[in-house]
Amino acid sequence: MRVDLSNFDGITLAQTHPFQVGNWVKIREIPTSYSFDEAMLLCQISNHEWITWIPDYGEAILYVWQMQEIVNG
Repeated sequence: MRVDLSNFDGITLAQTHPFQVGNWVKIREIPTSYSFDEAMLLCQISNHEWITWIPDYGEAILYVWQMQEIVNG
């Protein structure tokens, strides 16, 4: 079965996202019960993936559909 990721959960992956390096975003699912629900964007690695830093967890790769909003901009 082929999955069309061009529009996943209402987010078009090819579009330009408002995310920028250094911004903080809310994340939909926290990696552990001890980590924060926000992440700092460190580096964009594709149209839909970012390397992030999550307090009390460390670095993680997040997809754009895992990020809800920009906390500061």
